[in-house]
Amino acid sequence: MRKLNILIWHIHGAYLTAITQTQHNWYLPKKEDNPEGYIGRGVGSSMPDYVREVPASDVKNLKLDLIIFQTPQNYQQDQFDILSAEQRNLPKIYLQHNSPEPHPTDSRHWAADDPNLLLVHVTHYNRLMWDNGTTPTTVVEHSVAIDPNLRYDGSRAEGIFVVNEMKRRGRMAGFDLYNSLRDKGLPLTTVGMGSAEIGGIGEIHYTKLHQRVAEYRFLYSLMRYSSLPLAVIEALTIGMPVVALATTEVPTVIENGVHGFISNDPEKLRQNMQFLLDNPDEARRMGNNARKLAEERFSLARFINAWNRVFEEVVGS
Repeated sequence: MRKLNILIWHIHGAYLTAITQTQHNWYLPKKEDNPEGYIGRGVGSSMPDYVREVPASDVKNLKLDLIIFQTPQNYQQDQFDILSAEQRNLPKIYLQHNSPEPHPTDSRHWAADDPNLLLVHVTHYNRLMWDNGTTPTTVVEHSVAIDPNLRYDGSRAEGIFVVNEMKRRGRMAGFDLYNSLRDKGLPLTTVGMGSAEIGGIGEIHYTKLHQRVAEYRFLYSLMRYSSLPLAVIEALTIGMPVVALATTEVPTVIENGVHGFISNDPEKLRQNMQFLLDNPDEARRMGNNARKLAEERFSLARFINAWNRVFEEVVGS
């Protein structure tokens, strides 16, 4: 398809790095005080050069083909602040990253009943659970744009969880389970914003994160309620076994004893984690299976093709 001129706000850096692998002309609005969504490319970006920053005040002068929203603010306020009236009539996508809140089944989406927009969910679970009204919807499953040569090492007999602000997010992010499992003697750590204050590693830039993560025996995810975490897909991609709660979309991805372990019984998860700590060869076998799964279901090539089909459908219509 022809190259499109696409405006998107910088909301989730890892996802933005992946979606911009589609070779279009991407524009990121920027403001000097860097409020949410307006940081441009950000610091140390690994995005392609065709992803360009543009002052928010100049956006209205761009010749655009497509607008992509990702937050209620993008949809309800930002478009009226920085887009021209003509641009607001362009084809539009709302990319919904998260599972519904505040209620898992009765939360109505902000873009519900908007016939002039396509609502794209990142998991089938999310699309099922959101009340989308009559807005057209589709699903594009995740991928990640990380070093394709990076491989699981697993020599460090510890588990690691990649999550931002676990303590602040509390039970949703499994902070209570993290503390309980560590109290029972499991060597677990966490990495991400706010992790240092709870005994973790701290924040590591995305371009260096996965090389560090690959050293650990397994990745664990204690998210009670979340979209399919990108950290899980990143672990699968480098060939790392995953131990996770069997909630939301995760049970459609991880098969027990094949790619790692899933359960909603914390004691069972503790036993599974201990098994991987005690059996590095089994951890490597499951990691090899995890990598095959990622290549089949979450490859970057599949992701790029899926998004280009969506773009062609939306802009063509």
